[in-house]
Amino acid sequence: MWQLFQFPLCPFSRKVRLLLGEKNIGYQLVRESPWQRRDEFLDMNPAGQTPVMVDPGRGIMLIDSMAICEYLEETVEKSATINGTAVNRAEIRRLVTWFDTQFFREVTGPLLYERMEKRVALGQAPDARGLRDAMKGAIKHLDYTDYLLDHRQWLGGATLSLADLAAAAQISVTDYLGGIDWKGHEQTARWYRGLKSRPSFRPLLSERMEMVTPPSHYDNVDF
Repeated sequence: MWQLFQFPLCPFSRKVRLLLGEKNIGYQLVRESPWQRRDEFLDMNPAGQTPVMVDPGRGIMLIDSMAICEYLEETVEKSATINGTAVNRAEIRRLVTWFDTQFFREVTGPLLYERMEKRVALGQAPDARGLRDAMKGAIKHLDYTDYLLDHRQWLGGATLSLADLAAAAQISVTDYLGGIDWKGHEQTARWYRGLKSRPSFRPLLSERMEMVTPPSHYDNVDF
């Protein structure tokens, strides 16, 4: 069985977990706190980043969330999430990159540092200016998802795709950390409610990060 090295608020691990759930692939979670720089984990991934996915029985080790997702797309036909024409697939990959890089750099990453890593690893209080900047970034990005959903049924087109899973992974962590004001973003909120209702998403909603409490609406599908 696959083992997935991750921690509860890793958005890239969440993306992989959502894809594993959509494809109905069994796996075992292995808790890894990358900020601890554990030697055994660094031997697997010198970058010291989650997720890492391992199948000990077959001697397979996959590193980096996009590499893992591409592997799953190539090896498991069920529930394809990079689909359609070549143009459609290019658009899906573009959006995955957007959320994995732009959204993470401007929103999720700063919030994780201020509200989780500072508290859990460093024992420090968050910086108010850093939090404000991240929350302003979240508004800008949700304006963009609103725009996409005004023109498409799903973010990447007519069907659920990896773009939706990548976006939901980042947004769910941001929401857990109290970084999203949902007022004025009904299109994105409606889309997110639909994703939260899917079986692949439910395990994420029940998990908690020690010392970091989500807002009361976090696990409410009808927020």
